[in-house]
Amino acid sequence: MTTFKIEAGTAQHIGNRPQQNDRVALLTGARAPGYVLAVLSDGSGGAAASDQLLHTARQVFDEFKPGEGPGRERLARLLRDIVDETHLVIKMNAVASQAEAHASFVGLVLSPHGEAVWGHVGDSRLYRFQDGKCVARSNDAAYVQHLVASERLPEEAARNHRKSKLLLNVLGNSRKHPFVTIGSHEGLAPGDGFLLCSDGLWHFFTDAELAAATSRATPRQASEMLINKAQERSQGKGGNCSLAIIKLVQPLQAGAAGKPGRAG
Repeated sequence: MTTFKIEAGTAQHIGNRPQQNDRVALLTGARAPGYVLAVLSDGSGGAAASDQLLHTARQVFDEFKPGEGPGRERLARLLRDIVDETHLVIKMNAVASQAEAHASFVGLVLSPHGEAVWGHVGDSRLYRFQDGKCVARSNDAAYVQHLVASERLPEEAARNHRKSKLLLNVLGNSRKHPFVTIGSHEGLAPGDGFLLCSDGLWHFFTDAELAAATSRATPRQASEMLINKAQERSQGKGGNCSLAIIKLVQPLQAGAAGKPGRAG
């Protein structure tokens, strides 16, 4: 079982947009004690798609029953189920409203067995930190190779998928089922950390800056600092900005091991 305590926090800023279309949440499962799900979505065409993603994530996670012992495949399936069910509902709503809406997705599941499994669709990102350094982050490499293999596209055309509605990797795209990139890590320990964020945040920072900011402060303090700095660097032209920070720290006492910290 875990030998760490979870400290976590979330934050948002509307930027210079007329409304906040990002959504972010930290969840616990009704049937999965000791498991934590962090989920973030950046909606386009309004907030309906990102709202739906959070609603579906809560439902799917509440129904999730972990098996005995480690199970990275089960956790990856959980993330894919959230994406698949959300994508279906968004498309159905688009038919009814005759207005297509899209959403990105990034999700992270932590288990009491020291596992972390994450998945992403679109341009929201997940970063994994270890002892104040960025050791991994989500990117489009797997999706580009998927397009090259499945669509038989030249690699340059696949890399320019954001310019094509036909190839755009988002939930709610009526032309394309979302491709979920999965990552994982075992042996979580104090000093490990994660950041989930929308492009309104990561666009303004290097990986090293994000690692330093999250390692030197509490999640709440780091969230406030990063959002303020993003607003400063955007010079008033930044979009919606959202993030969730999760840090694994030494428990203050044996009874605190593996329990989620307060989210703010």
